[in-house]
Amino acid sequence: MMRLVVLIMALAGLSACGEKPQTPSTLSAAKSDVAPFQGTENQFSAPGWKPGDKTSWEQGLKARAQNTQNEYSRVK
Repeated sequence: MMRLVVLIMALAGLSACGEKPQTPSTLSAAKSDVAPFQGTENQFSAPGWKPGDKTSWEQGLKARAQNTQNEYSRVK
């Protein structure tokens, strides 16, 4: 019985050795040389925002920071 416990613990310990190396090419396929406001066209972008429109991007960031991430304006 003790051998079984030791064997299970050894297998559990060796399971961590199977992690694959994480290189920048495997972490993300996104290009790092593109400005954030250039964006992407998918279903997760804010409604009404068009990729490449820097002013609307900045206005959206300001509105989000003021309306949802500002604890002083949320607590009343």
